[in-house]
Amino acid sequence: MPGLLLRDLSRQDRYKLLCAVVVPRPIALVTTLDVNGAVNAAPFSFFNVFSEDPPLIVLGLQHKSDRTLKDTTRNIQRDGEFVVQMVDEALAKAMNDCAIDFPSSESEVTALGLATLPSVDVRVPRLAAAPFALECKRNMSLAFGPGRELLVGEVLRVHAREGLLDTESMYVDFAAYRPIGRLFGNLYSYQREPFTMVRETHAEWVMRMQAEGREPAQES
Repeated sequence: MPGLLLRDLSRQDRYKLLCAVVVPRPIALVTTLDVNGAVNAAPFSFFNVFSEDPPLIVLGLQHKSDRTLKDTTRNIQRDGEFVVQMVDEALAKAMNDCAIDFPSSESEVTALGLATLPSVDVRVPRLAAAPFALECKRNMSLAFGPGRELLVGEVLRVHAREGLLDTESMYVDFAAYRPIGRLFGNLYSYQREPFTMVRETHAEWVMRMQAEGREPAQES
């Protein structure tokens, strides 16, 4: 089988395929401020951490079908500031409700009655219920055609809900965190049963191979 050539697939089929294959994905619930100071909130699963030095995250921003900008993209282009809320099981319902197609003039945060807290380094408030909130500023944006934009944001400050983070060791209590992941369509995943795999050094791997009676292959 030669595999699927993506340029032969429709945009919708490419979306369905990639979203179903690249799973689970972390979810960013992004808050921004509109031109009148109302708080906008929208979820994104085309999202991940990109770098720690500098501390960067990436967001895949999709434009509307008529190629106009969605609220989050427009607000970040104007102000350069946003907050990424990570989504846990407790915040899942509110995250999903924030994806409702509210009019641009209506704040999802206000409509859903979500409490906010002030940020420190950006004007955009953060959601009080979020397990972690990342204050961010735009680093750069790259346009890929008329419908997609890749936003690179610098993380300025991280807020953690009480009991989730040991700031001495930087240890996150994963069992208390209980994040969810995005799959595809209306499917999401729990992350309740992590498992451990220890990474060996090459010397340790050679010793294990020899102990198991399997001589490591030698380059010719």
